[in-house]
Amino acid sequence: MNKFFKATLLLAIAAFLGESLEFIVNMVLAKQLGEAGMGLYMSVLPVIFLVVVIASLELPISISKFVAAKEEKYHKSMLIHATRLTIIFTVAVTFLAALIVPLIPVFEHYHPLVKWLILLMIPIISFSSIARGYFMGLQHMGKIAISNFLRKAVQLVLLVLVYHFFNFSIELAILIAICTLVLTELIVCLYLLYAYMLQYKQLKKQPSTAMKARVVRKNLLEVSIPTTGMRIFHAITHAIQPFLIKIALLQAGLSETIALEEFGLLAGVALTIGFFPGFIAHSLLIVLIPTVSAAHADHDYAKLRRLLQQVIALTFLYGIPVVMVFYHFAVPLTNIFYEYSKASIYLQLLWPYFLFHLFVIPLQAYMIGLGLIKDAFLHSIWSTIVSFILIFILGSMESLRMSGVILGMNTGIVLLTLMHYLTVCHKINVTLWLKQTKPLRH
Repeated sequence: MNKFFKATLLLAIAAFLGESLEFIVNMVLAKQLGEAGMGLYMSVLPVIFLVVVIASLELPISISKFVAAKEEKYHKSMLIHATRLTIIFTVAVTFLAALIVPLIPVFEHYHPLVKWLILLMIPIISFSSIARGYFMGLQHMGKIAISNFLRKAVQLVLLVLVYHFFNFSIELAILIAICTLVLTELIVCLYLLYAYMLQYKQLKKQPSTAMKARVVRKNLLEVSIPTTGMRIFHAITHAIQPFLIKIALLQAGLSETIALEEFGLLAGVALTIGFFPGFIAHSLLIVLIPTVSAAHADHDYAKLRRLLQQVIALTFLYGIPVVMVFYHFAVPLTNIFYEYSKASIYLQLLWPYFLFHLFVIPLQAYMIGLGLIKDAFLHSIWSTIVSFILIFILGSMESLRMSGVILGMNTGIVLLTLMHYLTVCHKINVTLWLKQTKPLRH
């Protein structure tokens, strides 16, 4: 078994355990918060993820790409400049967020402390991103795997303990859930920084070559800025999507309470189940970015073609059986959360969304490794525009409602997958069947 598949397998095992815990976490939240409370919790999560994306500046990707493509003698200088850049960025973003976050209307429905808890995430995520990116670039996937598992395990333990011994109103229960997210990220950050300092001490003993700060910033920001832009766009659209869906359902004749409950079933149950096998795709993403970056830097197009063939085959191998299980066992799976709810129908209707999502993630990693970040960003914009238009138009129809919303979601993900796939095939000069079309020119 080669290094690529060993790293992927290690991450996949840890991610499977983490996703299993995440599944249980959502079950605990569903029981504690109820359908309406789950809808509120799922509505604020995209805002939290938006803050996380901005705080990270996508340094895990840019640093891992730098480390994979550059010799070890440049790593120490890069890390010093990356740390200085992170400090300046963190101070600026925290200050701006302290001014902007309290003004966001969505927080009116939540406990006043929620907005300040989210601010605490900024420095935590920023500094853990340096360590995460360095380990990804070195392909020390054991540390990444431990941190991913630790995040879910700590959150589950905290939620179970607190909810078991105390009773809360819905507002306080949601606050507690967000508190566990912040505390979990803090623990993961401390672990990664400790492991990073040990690794950095070894790096200091090696011969190093200084790099100009301007050169390092250029190398990092050339990847970070467009990737962050793409992630911010995703986070913003995911933050808007719950409200768009609820507006469409209101237009279709549902009451506000029913619309909120319907969204809670979609996001808190159907999507939670459907995204469960995504841990394999995310494991591939983490390993693919430095692997593709290194192969592209070496102009090793044979390896790039072989990797793409293996990734597509592997995704088909596990993706098809997974969606078949979701479709045929939708009722018992959704009954784990709420018995005899519409979530089972939603899970069945979403099978194209889940299947193509498994292809999009590694294809996006491929595009980042090939330097096609701007193309990936444009693909996301076009697919989201199409998806949102269909979600609103079809979801507003009284005859379709949530079925129309799901049809719009399915269309968007299929379009995104096809655009990513065609662009990658064109870049490495292969046909749609992954056969070489002509000799590549460097």
